[in-house]
Amino acid sequence: MIYLVLFLVLLVLMLLYFRIADHYNIVDHPNERSSHSEVTIRGGGVIFAIAIIFAVLMHSVYWLPGLGLLMISVISFIDDRINLSSRLRVMVHVAAVTLMFMFLQLFMLHFYVCIVLYIIAIGIINMYNFMDGINGITGIYTLVLLAGLQYVNLNMQPFIEADLIWLPMLASVVFLFFNFRKRAKCFAGDVGSVAIAFWLVFLLFRLIQVSGNFTYILFLSVYGVDAVLTVVHRLILKQNIFQAHRLHFYQVLVNEQKMPHLFVAVSYALIQLLIIALIILYKDASVILVFIAVVAPLAILYIAIKPRLMITRIQAFK
Repeated sequence: MIYLVLFLVLLVLMLLYFRIADHYNIVDHPNERSSHSEVTIRGGGVIFAIAIIFAVLMHSVYWLPGLGLLMISVISFIDDRINLSSRLRVMVHVAAVTLMFMFLQLFMLHFYVCIVLYIIAIGIINMYNFMDGINGITGIYTLVLLAGLQYVNLNMQPFIEADLIWLPMLASVVFLFFNFRKRAKCFAGDVGSVAIAFWLVFLLFRLIQVSGNFTYILFLSVYGVDAVLTVVHRLILKQNIFQAHRLHFYQVLVNEQKMPHLFVAVSYALIQLLIIALIILYKDASVILVFIAVVAPLAILYIAIKPRLMITRIQAFK
């Protein structure tokens, strides 16, 4: 019953945000990175941050990562309104991740290990933000990932209070109601993609810490392979990897091959769901073998198919 009430509260808060966004003109204008052509309400992903803050209030022991989430959400929301300097954003991201690491007591590890973990955490947060480019993809991919984490939490390796996963799942459903459409009512904005990415990093790090199983990081493998290989592709093309672009595999599918947004979003989520199921099924398998079995096919598909799709589209205009 409590979850139904919380769902309705989140739904009302989302509708209230739409009125605020309309009044203050918080909208997304298409640009060179966009895969849409209409002006749309931006920042609807604030519902993720609100839901997680509710969960932290219910379990106050998690106030440190909760404070980190609040910090990173606020700076991202401001960045949705005005373009802040990248240095300021990075400073806040580092501070937020530091609070997370303090809670997880990761500073007991070797200094160089901590540096690597900072790079991984901030890299995942930015990756999740870059992958938020078409209708439905952030909401449904997040829902699948959270469902996988909750299954592990409830049936295999308890690592966190269930509310800290259930509430962002409810937020995903509310967000999808307005975003999983041919013409979306709203986009997540940086506040949405960055906030949920921060929380997913926290959940994954917590699970890996408790279980000692590093293969759980592959719950992000579909996004990870697309993001990393796209960076490599752009470096080969001698492009500035910090500038907006449309070279992610999902962007090529939507913009070059004209595939429907929702079809691509669901495809990404279903592939990730299959991988999550395999990781759960073969939880005791060799970590190296699992990484190879998951990453290698994704990388091969990316390398083999993406250039062909881009060439096909170019030839169509000749």
